[in-house]
Amino acid sequence: MRIVIKVGTSTLAHPTGLLNIKRVEQMCKVISDLKNAGHEIMLVSSGAIGMGLGKIGLTKRPDDIPTNQAAAAIGQCELMYTYDKLFSEYNHSVAQILMTGAYVAIEDYGKNLNNTLFRLLELGVIPIINENDTVTTDEIVIGDNDTLGATIALRVNADLLILLSDIDGLFTGDPNKDPNVERIEVVEEITEEIERLAGSKGSVLGTGGMVTKINAAKMVTEQGIDMVVANGKNPEILYDIIEGNAICTRFIGKKK
Repeated sequence: MRIVIKVGTSTLAHPTGLLNIKRVEQMCKVISDLKNAGHEIMLVSSGAIGMGLGKIGLTKRPDDIPTNQAAAAIGQCELMYTYDKLFSEYNHSVAQILMTGAYVAIEDYGKNLNNTLFRLLELGVIPIINENDTVTTDEIVIGDNDTLGATIALRVNADLLILLSDIDGLFTGDPNKDPNVERIEVVEEITEEIERLAGSKGSVLGTGGMVTKINAAKMVTEQGIDMVVANGKNPEILYDIIEGNAICTRFIGKKK
């Protein structure tokens, strides 16, 4: 199975912005095990800006672009160093791919991206993909890693897109405000009602929210790819997702 896993800042980092070492170590172990079982894995990883802010002592995103881009440059180094170190302990190699919207908009860039991704998979390497936040502008921004995950899933014709966040899935209301809301286990079709259930705001350190996840689901399900939204606080949930018995919301890809 070819799987794209997107992991958000809220999963990778503590509220301080510093790395959640225990969780990231466990996630790399589980992904390595899934790869050993024969799955092809691509990891879309947030966290560069959050980790960079943590290293310079800030606990939330500043308003100015230069500080955010500087934080991305600082955090990306630590992020890739961490992934390289942890995956190498299980005899897996990683590769860094930093993207901008140009890779989506410009055909030649897109072809080169596809060639690189497929070659890395052939070589048994785990591509780790993030938006290049150090140079993105309004004209070339992708915007969030939920959309980036969907874009990668479409480019490699993935079987499954998994979005790991800080929520168990899509609910009938806001679970932070109403304890009586229910989780929706399966979404067969993304209706206007489903779109209304999405909130509007992500975490303090991240950029996403349920709105971006619904948009990602629309992108991939139209092309027959299933998508799962699940809580990444326990990375072993990846086993349950693949086995089909996880606490999550699964969006069903349209049959072709």
